[in-house]
Amino acid sequence: MNTADDSISVILSTLRAASKRITVPKRAVAGVLVDATGDLTADEITSLVQERVTDVSTSTVYRILEEFEELGIVVHAHLGQTAAVYHLAGPVHGHLTCEHCGANIEIPASHFDALSKDLRRDYGFVLDRHHVAISGTCARCQRDLLALKDTPLDK
Repeated sequence: MNTADDSISVILSTLRAASKRITVPKRAVAGVLVDATGDLTADEITSLVQERVTDVSTSTVYRILEEFEELGIVVHAHLGQTAAVYHLAGPVHGHLTCEHCGANIEIPASHFDALSKDLRRDYGFVLDRHHVAISGTCARCQRDLLALKDTPLDK
């Protein structure tokens, strides 16, 4: 068995352990999530699932994602002004989202350790590090914006 098959088996075992039904659409969603190279919106997941199983509705995919999240199989994050994105649960990470080009950079959760401690100490607030997304300007857009600023208008 390859790693993808192993990962799908783990997902199916989690469903069985929770006494959940194993359906063709759930297998397809699991396969899409395992094959994903990054975060996907529910609409992107639906499109990829429908390439595998044509008669799966968007609402079915949303229900499956909700069930998977309740079981700790997937997590979702809100990245700026875009739709929520989903990925398999695993190492906790945060996101940096560029407000100019929409780039999304995953960063280790360790970058939020000090912030998490400060928030808890100062406000009694517990940070959900699965959902951390910080908006700003990526390095490329900063360079582009600086270049525009330095370009004379009367050329």
